[in-house]
Amino acid sequence: MILSLSAVVLLGVIAFLFFRKDGLKVSHALVCSLFGFYLAGTAIAPSIKAGGQSLASLLGGLKL
Repeated sequence: MILSLSAVVLLGVIAFLFFRKDGLKVSHALVCSLFGFYLAGTAIAPSIKAGGQSLASLLGGLKL
């Protein structure tokens, strides 16, 4: 749950920065958001979630 919330906040900040700095249009952001919601309802959603968790655990295990 905490990982999901962190990822949502991080992606929200990145989208906001793209909107402010790189000229991301509101219509593009809306289309991407809708794509994410529709993708979450498909059969591939568990694989995407598992990949995200695997990446997070890999990054969490790195010692810098």
